[in-house]
Amino acid sequence: MTETKFSKDHEWVRLDGGAAIVGITDHAQNALGDVVFVDLPEIGREVAVGEAIAVVESVKAASDVYAPLAGRVVEVNSALVDNPGLINSEPTAEGWFFKIEPNGPLPDDLMDEGEYAAFVETL
Repeated sequence: MTETKFSKDHEWVRLDGGAAIVGITDHAQNALGDVVFVDLPEIGREVAVGEAIAVVESVKAASDVYAPLAGRVVEVNSALVDNPGLINSEPTAEGWFFKIEPNGPLPDDLMDEGEYAAFVETL
């Protein structure tokens, strides 16, 4: 299995062949509460690192999802439209948001699991 990396904005990214799968972390979904809606990006959209690319709404709040890497959106998880609760029940598996074809390597500031856990402890 490919290593998962994490951003300070609480997105995770995992390389899968030529694409990078992106979702939000367990910490993020816990903070949001029950997710009721997700607005996914359009396939073909070009994004820059840190750009707001999707929106997730919960019973508590709405939050932007940021691109943890630059590239082109090649797939979205359409299952989230009918079942946004997948974000809560399986945030790092079936609750992924979109896939990006990267423009280059993953950014150096992404953290591994241990670094992300330590970062979350500081919040």
